[in-house]
This record gives sequence, C-alpha cells and structure tokens, in this order.
Amino acid sequence: MYAIIATGGKQYKVAEGDIIKVEKLGLEAGTTYTFDQVLAVNNGSFVAGNPTVAGATVTASVVEEGKNKKVIVYRYKRKTGYHKKNGHRQPYTKVKIEKINA
Repeated sequence: MYAIIATGGKQYKVAEGDIIKVEKLGLEAGTTYTFDQVLAVNNGSFVAGNPTVAGATVTASVVEEGKNKKVIVYRYKRKTGYHKKNGHRQPYTKVKIEKINA
C-alpha cells in the first residue's frame, strides 16, 4: 500500500515505514505530524483524488531536522573581472511514515 502526498510544493510517493526528507516543518524530534494533502492512494485498487482524496491522511513522526549539503552558486561574466561565489544549505525535516489512513 502506498500514497502520494504533497508538502512543501513537492509530491512524494510514500509507504508505511519509509523515511523521507521534506521541506522544513519546524517541529521537534519525536512529534507526530499528519499530512492531509493526499493526492492518490493504492491499497489494492488505485484511487486518485480530484485534487485530493477525501478523508485520507498520512501520519508520520519526526525523526530529525537538519540542513542538506551545501550547494555552491557561482556567477561569472567573462572579460569584466566579475565573479561572485555564494553557498546555500536548504533546511529539511526527516520524517518516518507510520500509517496511511485511507
């Protein structure tokens, strides 16, 4: 059984027991969170929502919060001596999918 959820402007295919990284939720480790934007559910038969499946939720527990690896942004224009280096670390929340309620 799996579900497709939407959070942080992205879509994730999840099953029970999966550990995924989503956009930062701002929760402490050990707390539970319920994803209510369930776009589709497959529990033997595929059910797609329009746009979401009515009454379906996905319950997850927060494992940790952190930052991803650094991404280097380098801008350069030839012949002018212009160059600029910048780094970015995107924050994330790692969650473990506990139950799919469909």
